[in-house]
Amino acid sequence: MKPGFRCSVRPVRPVRAAAVLAAALLATAAPATAAGAPGPDAPAVPLRVATYNIHAGAGEDQVFDLDRTAAAIRDLRADVIGLQEVDVHWGARSDFTDEARALAEKLDMRVFFAPIYDLDPAGEGGERRQYGVAVLSRHPVLDAENHEITRLSTQTPDPVPVPAPGFAEVVVGVRGARVHVYTTHLDYRADPSVRAAQVADMLGVLAADRGPKILVGDFNAEATAPELAPLWERLRDAAPDGGGTYPAAVPVKRIDLVTVSPDIRVTGARTVATEASDHRPVVADLRVPRRGH
Repeated sequence: MKPGFRCSVRPVRPVRAAAVLAAALLATAAPATAAGAPGPDAPAVPLRVATYNIHAGAGEDQVFDLDRTAAAIRDLRADVIGLQEVDVHWGARSDFTDEARALAEKLDMRVFFAPIYDLDPAGEGGERRQYGVAVLSRHPVLDAENHEITRLSTQTPDPVPVPAPGFAEVVVGVRGARVHVYTTHLDYRADPSVRAAQVADMLGVLAADRGPKILVGDFNAEATAPELAPLWERLRDAAPDGGGTYPAAVPVKRIDLVTVSPDIRVTGARTVATEASDHRPVVADLRVPRRGH
């Protein structure tokens, strides 16, 4: 993994600091290492992944209902899900909820939260206000990192593009395979220049990693957009015929994407109709190689 800003992994059982979790995971992995890595003829393993912009827990009706969000995620039956627009004690719109932890508990999954913004508490003695992306996983999280990419802040007047966190990477252990899963939320503005810089930054992160790679997220651009073109030199669009994702009620754009490295086989993918957010989720069934990690 390329060096970057670290953020704690938040497993549901039990809650541990990142360093303690890493030590435990290494200890757990030792017998497998001693037994030897899978050979070149080891069969690929199935993995269902999804991406979902949860709109801070508010549906297309603008009503905050995190139970509804959790139900929509549960219905995907995905092993790993990249989430965008996740509030952690952010504000009244989400009842100052730690959405990353709450969703992990509701779904009995591990979670890694990567803040884009990390602001002072709203009041004395309160929690820090954070907003960003997250990854939920049913599989063990072996490592996690919050990378910086170019961003144009929405929290400061007259912003200029600068490196900022919020590009999440986790390494999950999937039955002998080590899979890099990244989730992103690209700039929403009409000017594509910041998105183009973000694509270049993300590809730089991916290039530093070996093994199967899955990049999901809200790209705020359709797959055919010129600023996304460099992605398709390294990755494949898993759901080119999956249907629109935004807005949720009557989608007219496909801006939420699941993309995979060439060594991963896609066996099925679709957009899922739900109005638990203003975006629709995308789910993909994959076969991931166990070698080359």
